[in-house]
Amino acid sequence: MNKKLPAVLLSALALGLVSARAQTPAPAPAPAAVAPSSSWVFTPSVVSQYMFRGARLGGASFQPSIEYDEGNLAVGVWANQPMANKVIGQSDPEIDPYGSYKFVVNDSLNVQPGFTWYNYPNANSSNGFYKSTFEPNLAINYTASGVTLTPKIYYDMVLKGPTLELTAAYAIPLKDLGTELDLTAVGGTFKWTAAAPDQGVAVKNYGNYWQAGFALPFQVTKDSKFTVGWAYTKGSDNFIKYGSLPKGPNPAALGRGVATVSYAITF
Repeated sequence: MNKKLPAVLLSALALGLVSARAQTPAPAPAPAAVAPSSSWVFTPSVVSQYMFRGARLGGASFQPSIEYDEGNLAVGVWANQPMANKVIGQSDPEIDPYGSYKFVVNDSLNVQPGFTWYNYPNANSSNGFYKSTFEPNLAINYTASGVTLTPKIYYDMVLKGPTLELTAAYAIPLKDLGTELDLTAVGGTFKWTAAAPDQGVAVKNYGNYWQAGFALPFQVTKDSKFTVGWAYTKGSDNFIKYGSLPKGPNPAALGRGVATVSYAITF
């Protein structure tokens, strides 16, 4: 996800979006205690564009992930391998371990701290690319009338700056098709004060982004699911500033439609 400067100083942070299990309320009377359920989920995915927070980081890409879930704990690794429009040192490849834990307040509310550790093995710091950054995050998930709202704050310890994000999600049952229509909208803003290393001056990168899309999951077997989706994402007011020089627009921040195909296998 690292890019050529100035086209891509939005290196470092991943899609981050860590899945976590919903907790089922215990019936009354309470049964005897049982060990938390656990599972692995392997999800190979292909996307038509690699977009991250409103910036285009590459063309068609293979994005596999594997995640271990136990109770409210989720840990995994997400990766990106570009198949077209490669930018060496940007996301060729990108390997991101992540994790989160969900603290349940009630049936409608939970609090979910987490982290993503971004790694770019081919990055060259002398060209303005970080080899690794680390981003803790904190999310609040609130559901009312079927709509889940998730305000989330990230802080990248290397890029030295926050990202604020709000996600809204709603599922419409499609019983005749044996699926549902999952609708998602995201809006966010970020400001990083150390967006590139070894430049001799401080490099700032800041901007806004939004995304809206849908997904259709289809249960193939008891333990596998095929999902197709599409989303439009756009970056705006995205600027890069070198030291005391005037700010300039980030040409990687633009609007693109992204198609996604994935197949999740649970074991």
